[in-house]
Amino acid sequence: MVLAQIEMIIPALAFVSVMLIGSAVIVSRSAKRKLIKERIADKMAVTPLTEQPPAERSGVLLFFEKLGNFASHSNPSRNLLEQLVRAGYYHQSAVAVYTGIKLLLFAIGLSAGALLIIPLSIHISAKITLVFLVAAILFFLPNIIVMARLKKRHNEIRLHLPIMIDLLEICVSSGIGLDMAWNVVADEIRHVSTVLSNSMALTSFEMHLGASRVEAMRSMSKRTGVDELSSLSAILIQTEKFGTSVADTLRVFAQSMREERSHTAQENAEKMSVKLLIPMILFIFPAVVIVAAGPAVISIGKALTYGQ
Repeated sequence: MVLAQIEMIIPALAFVSVMLIGSAVIVSRSAKRKLIKERIADKMAVTPLTEQPPAERSGVLLFFEKLGNFASHSNPSRNLLEQLVRAGYYHQSAVAVYTGIKLLLFAIGLSAGALLIIPLSIHISAKITLVFLVAAILFFLPNIIVMARLKKRHNEIRLHLPIMIDLLEICVSSGIGLDMAWNVVADEIRHVSTVLSNSMALTSFEMHLGASRVEAMRSMSKRTGVDELSSLSAILIQTEKFGTSVADTLRVFAQSMREERSHTAQENAEKMSVKLLIPMILFIFPAVVIVAAGPAVISIGKALTYGQ
C-alpha cells in the first residue's frame, strides 16, 4: 500500500517541480524582455524623465511586490539588493518581488506536501519532516535560479573582458578619447556579449548624468561583482590620476589577464586528474573488475560445485 502511494506521489512531485521551474524560466525571460523594452523606450523618448508615465506592471508582479513588502516591512536587505543587481535585476522592486515569490513557493510547498504526504501511513514526525522538506526545496528554488544567473553573467563578462580591453586599447591608440572609445566599444561588443555591453552602457550613462569617471567605474565594478572589472577600474583611476599612457596600461592589463587565464586553465587541468579519481573508483573500476574477473569467478564456482 505504501509503495503504491509513493509511486503515485513521485510523478506528482516531478510534475509540480517541472511546472515551477518552467514558470520561473518564463518569468525570468519575460522580465528580461520587459527590461530591454523599457531601455529602448527610454532611449526613444524625447520628453523629460519626470514627465514620463510610470511603467505598467502585471498584476502577478504587483501581488508579489506587495507580499514581499509586507514580509520585509518595506525595508529590503542591502546584501540581497546587491546580489539581485549583480544577477541583472535592476528594478527597484526586484527585492520585494523576489521575497514574495519565495514566500508563495513556501506556502505552495506546505500545502502540496501536506496533501501528498499526510495520507501516507508513516510516523507523524516523518510526515512533518517531509512536508517541511518539500516546502524548503521550493523556498530555496529562487536562490538557485539567481545564483545560476549570477554565475552565468560573471562567466560571460570574464570570457569577453579581454576582447573589450583590446578594442578599448586599439581605439585609444588611434587617438580617440577614453570616454568616446568606451562608447564605441560598448556598441561594438553588443553583438558578442550583451551583459558586458549593457554594463558599459550604464557606466557611460552615469558619466553623462554628471558622475565622475572614478565614481562610474567603481559603481560598475560593484554592480557586476567581477574582480577583473574592479582591477580595470582601479588601473584606469590610477592612470587618470598620475597621467600615464592609457593605451600602454590597457595593453599590459590585457596581457596580464591572458597570462592569468592560461595559468588558471593549467591549474584546472592539473586538478582534473585528481577529480577523476572518485568517478573512476566508484563507477569505472568496479565495471572493469567485473568484466575481467567475472568469467574466472564463474568458472571457479562451477568447478567447486562439480567437485562437490
